[in-house]
Amino acid sequence: MLEKVEEFNMEKVIDEFEALTKDAERVQRETLRKILEDNASAEYLQNLGLNGRTDPESFKAHVPLVTHKELEPYIVRIIEGDASSILTGKPITTMSLSSGTTQGKPKYVPWNDELFETTMQIYQTSFAFRNREFPVKNGKALSFIYSSKQFKTKGGLAAGTATTNVFRNAQYKCAMKALQSPCCSPDEVIFGPDFHQSLYCHLLCGLIFREEVQLVSSTFAHSIVHAFRTFEQVWQELCTDIREGVLTSRITVPSIRMAMSKLLKPNPELANLIEKKCMGLSNWYGLIPELFPNAKYVYGIMTGSMEPYLKKLRHYAGELLLLTADYGSSEGWIAANVNPKLPPELATYAVLPHIGYFEFIPITELEQTKFLCVDPQPVGLTEVKVGEEYEIVITNPAGLYRYRLGDVVKVMGFHNSTPELKFVRRSSLLLTINIDKNTEKDLQIAVEAAAKLVAGDKLEVIDYTSHVDVSSEPGHYVIFWEINGEASDELLSECCNCLDKSFVDAGYTSSRKTNCIGPLELRVVRKGTFQKILDHFLGLGAAVSQYKTPRCVGPTHGKVLQILSENVVKSYLSTTFN
Repeated sequence: MLEKVEEFNMEKVIDEFEALTKDAERVQRETLRKILEDNASAEYLQNLGLNGRTDPESFKAHVPLVTHKELEPYIVRIIEGDASSILTGKPITTMSLSSGTTQGKPKYVPWNDELFETTMQIYQTSFAFRNREFPVKNGKALSFIYSSKQFKTKGGLAAGTATTNVFRNAQYKCAMKALQSPCCSPDEVIFGPDFHQSLYCHLLCGLIFREEVQLVSSTFAHSIVHAFRTFEQVWQELCTDIREGVLTSRITVPSIRMAMSKLLKPNPELANLIEKKCMGLSNWYGLIPELFPNAKYVYGIMTGSMEPYLKKLRHYAGELLLLTADYGSSEGWIAANVNPKLPPELATYAVLPHIGYFEFIPITELEQTKFLCVDPQPVGLTEVKVGEEYEIVITNPAGLYRYRLGDVVKVMGFHNSTPELKFVRRSSLLLTINIDKNTEKDLQIAVEAAAKLVAGDKLEVIDYTSHVDVSSEPGHYVIFWEINGEASDELLSECCNCLDKSFVDAGYTSSRKTNCIGPLELRVVRKGTFQKILDHFLGLGAAVSQYKTPRCVGPTHGKVLQILSENVVKSYLSTTFN
């Protein structure tokens, strides 16, 4: 497939997708058969007694549902250099690192060429549907992408984030060229060792090629918002660079300086134009279309933990369309956005039945089986029901078999016979002390309700996280906020009360009324605190393009809690249930 990538045929890709999704059940059986045949010699499958069988029934009877914890001993052997067929038929030579923001430390996940293939299939499918609605002619993309360094594990395997493994694949560039969206930044900027210097140069490249930029993108919405918040601080410096044709001394990486010197020529006219545009904006509203007049849309993952950044992204984008990217994880891709006209809040993702074998655990059953200590019974891809919520189980070509992803999705409908999913939340509860159960979405709803109060004073919540404080009895919820200005004590006390009463979970409200859970606490941190948290994760080897702010800081996030605690400037206790 990838050899022919030079002649990207939009209609052909759409036709292939339509054919695959019309017969999703057969395609799923075929996909499972191929995965199991290719990996029949794997020690993991041999020990489970599959004996070369490849039908779904035998597979489910012999292979248990697992999480990363159960596979860790096998993965550790691979990392340490055991080259035998452990999880896959062919030896694994590369590892992906998850973002590490959920558990506090990155997880290693096996990666291989087949996963690169599935990545390209997702990219091509969603591009075909997107380009049919919003055609991009031969322009450039301002892509805020950053490739962290690949490093070698103890056993000599290459390891890096999933995005890094994609960007560093020799065929990636060729595939992107075929998708008509070459990045306007040179490789030296994308692969630069210093994120802050790369970001500055991405912005500079975007301005140099401003007329050619047809879309603005990043892996996650957070990176786009972060980029334009940075632009607010450095725009005058960028204009000076363009006017004089000399790169600022803040860029110290020799390879980046050399690459940028080839692009940067004195251009006072462009510098004056950008200055005029910036001065003419009201509170930076519509910044993106002002800077890039030919941009058709802003593109990146905007659902799930990225939803809180949509309001700010819309502010920067003005009337420009926001299109959400596809649905996947470090463990593999799942589904493509084939309805790009839908706003991110309503986005659904159609599962590609040929890129992995998928099962779905009904959430209602999951709640019941927790207490009965029996294994939940997943259903197949075409057996899910519209309106129901499920936890996804994935079997991929890189050694994950019946792997519980920890994502909860809702089935919104079907595209032919494949389901269209809406991401709901991570299955793990964020906040719980007693009988209370609050998810990431519940936290987001509470923060959005309280943020409306400060919005009245032209203030905004830049970022937030939470913590369960059980250091004293009774335990209570702590919400950390970073705000972009000064709010009165009276207003912040009101926000604190609003947060407390916005958690409507019955277990929470009854526990608050009986004082089994103490008053919620709002801690306001100084400006720049969440940047320090981002820098902390970058120091651990996380890639910015995969970074997600941890929405709950638990025991595994000791350093993050320390950063937050050291930067608290004000603290408020709720009086809602007094």
